[in-house]
Amino acid sequence: MSAVSLSSSLCRSSLNFPSCSVDRSPPTHLSFKRRGLALVCATQVEKTNLSVPSMTIEPPFHPTYDLKTVIELALVEDAGDRGDVTCKATIPADTQAEAHFIAKEDGVIAGISLAEIVFDTIDPSLVVEWLVKDGDSVHKGNQFGKVSGCANSIIVGERVVLNFMQRMSGIATLTKAMATAAHPALILETRKTAPGLRLVDKWAVLIGGGKNHRMGLFDMAMIKDNHISVSGGIMSAIRSVDQFLVQNELQMAVEVETRTLKEVEDVIHYASQNKTALTRIMLDNMVIPLPDGDVDVSMLKEAVELINGRFETEASGNVTLDTVNKIGSTGVTYISSGALTHSVKALDISLKIDTELALQVGRRTNRA
Repeated sequence: MSAVSLSSSLCRSSLNFPSCSVDRSPPTHLSFKRRGLALVCATQVEKTNLSVPSMTIEPPFHPTYDLKTVIELALVEDAGDRGDVTCKATIPADTQAEAHFIAKEDGVIAGISLAEIVFDTIDPSLVVEWLVKDGDSVHKGNQFGKVSGCANSIIVGERVVLNFMQRMSGIATLTKAMATAAHPALILETRKTAPGLRLVDKWAVLIGGGKNHRMGLFDMAMIKDNHISVSGGIMSAIRSVDQFLVQNELQMAVEVETRTLKEVEDVIHYASQNKTALTRIMLDNMVIPLPDGDVDVSMLKEAVELINGRFETEASGNVTLDTVNKIGSTGVTYISSGALTHSVKALDISLKIDTELALQVGRRTNRA
């Protein structure tokens, strides 16, 4: 089993949340952080099958990332050392409720599978049902899922679930738009992700129809400008990587960043004279912005023609929803955009117990 565990049983064994029907003390080694997270309800709610299969797109692989720990940290961050004092003060422990997910704007939903893990970590007796799956589109005002069971448990999980889902859905929504516009080129994200949320952000890109770039520093040799500057030139840098991979008996993709047509020519010359592990050439900032808001892609197109299919190509720089279609028309294989994850606008989603009143308010404020 990989370190990215989606097993809800593993999540529960780590946090040791009790079910609603059983009151247990938290483990002593965690009690200073997690005291008060555990909730108690008198009535056990039996789980039912989800109306829509939720695990439609698996998360990307990472050898050391532990998704359940990220979820635990998010819950601990919210609960502090006392838990939800407002719930404890206002809601009897045996109160049951049903809350509905409502989209407050159009977009692509992502994070459904993750939401299930969060709720199951808090309280395995909660029943979560969906009318959509990860990657489906929703419209403003749509009710697209519900969670029922212990009211305290639902409210404790509400913000953590929504924080994950809103960010992931925002990434998926922009990715979907970019991927559609970029065709036939494929859209990639970068390592410009929220610290600690690398896998979650990249999972959202997959859900939105994009492809993953490297997960980190470990799974691809990517020769960038600073490597080239320090190593004495682009051909020297590629040669050093080739030698390193042979000496360490490693096989992995290799990408080199080029900033000029001369560097592209140097890479092609090196590859023609040497056995190399190079698989992709990045064409960085070869999309030139124009005063009228348009872009000049002639340099990028010339670089693609120079490479002539010998290697995969990746355009980077000045990539926006407005420019990505023109960039994709140059014949480049991939287009990478840091904006997918570093400038994401969260998709507005709410979780409401009184849905009728929530929709009335939404209509009043033009959000439903």
